[in-house]
This record gives sequence, C-alpha cells and structure tokens, in this order.
Amino acid sequence: MSKSEETLVLKLSGSLFFSEEYGKVTKAITGALQQRSQIRVVLVAGGGAKAREYIDVASKVGADQTTLDEIGIMTSRINAMILATSMGEFSETNVPETLRELLQSLKQNRAVAIGGLHPGQSTNAVGALVAEKTKARRFINATDVDGVYNKDPRKFKDAQRIDRISIGELEEIIGGESMQAGHYDLMDPVALKLVERSKTSTWIIKCVSKRIESALLGERVGGTEIVF
Repeated sequence: MSKSEETLVLKLSGSLFFSEEYGKVTKAITGALQQRSQIRVVLVAGGGAKAREYIDVASKVGADQTTLDEIGIMTSRINAMILATSMGEFSETNVPETLRELLQSLKQNRAVAIGGLHPGQSTNAVGALVAEKTKARRFINATDVDGVYNKDPRKFKDAQRIDRISIGELEEIIGGESMQAGHYDLMDPVALKLVERSKTSTWIIKCVSKRIESALLGERVGGTEIVF
C-alpha cells in the first residue's frame, strides 16, 4: 500500500448472511470502494445463527468448548468466502487463516474477507486485532443493534442510545457478556482490551447498508463511538 492509502476494518454480524439486507450491504461496500480509491477494507465475517446451530448440536453430543469454538470459526470462514465472492474484482475468494496471510492478501486486494482465527476469540476480537495489526484508521463493528444503549433495547422500550462511550463505561454495560462459543454479541472483554491498547478509532453501528456505506466514507450516522 502507498502512504496515501488507508485501511478500514469492518466486522459484519453473522445474522447478515441469511437476510434480505445482505445484497444491499455488499453493494454498499463495493460502492464505497469505487468512491474512495484510497481505501482498503478488511471484512470480518461473524458466524451468526448458523454457527450457533452447529455449536448447539455439537454441545449436545459432548464437544468441549475449544471444539465448539473451532466449529464457530469454520462457519465464519464459510461466510467470509461468500462475502469475498460478493466483492467481485476487489477481492479474491481465498480466505486468510492467519494474520500473515491476511497482510499478504491485503497487498494484492482492496477487500479481504476473513472469519475467526483462534479458539476463545470472538470475531469482534478478530476485528480489533486486525485493526491493530494493519494500523487501520478505523474499526467499524456492524451489529444487530444501532450502537450501545444504557440497557438492552430489545427488552426495554425506554433504552437510550449512547453517542460516545469510554472503554470503562462500556465494560460496565457488557460486564455479564458470556465468553462461551456462539454467545459473543456486542463487544466482548478481549475485543475491548485490544481496542484499548491500540487506541483504534472504533464505531459501533447498525448492520444495514446505508449506515455501513456512510461509515466507510468516513461519515457516522447514528451508532456509538468509543472514545479514549
């Protein structure tokens, strides 16, 4: 990459891949790449409901947590391959399985899609790690909710979205987040520690096409920004 180019890391919720929004999101990503020729994007695919289905079946037959994590990783890599294919000329369909492979692919492609990397590590943490390794300008975490709320908006109608939040405040909100395979939601503790140590500019937004395109173009509409 030249000095004028910049890397963005976009984590996509696994629920996206079996939704009507998928085609709109991939068009938004390729559209942003066409509009901003100086950006490269690492796309981190979550495992979603399909991963949880496999994990649930494996758990019932006695699989240990590491094996369950590995199942989630394999499922997220399938999603990543589909995502890479959707990027057309901007990407190759090969899905990197290590950071070294990712860096090599990023030299040749403007979009690179990956899934999980290591057991015990959510794809949110993968996104934070990749952002640190690539010295990304921004880590965009596109989730099932429109940013961080003071309480679960799916359960409480009076929940209020927070525009800007510190690491400490976010840790308090997600303090009860499960670390079991298939249960990572917003930002798990490992992801937060990685963001904190790298001081990567991080936005949490709704996983919909308009929000994603705006974020890739450097515009934040809604969502929550993590501040340091």
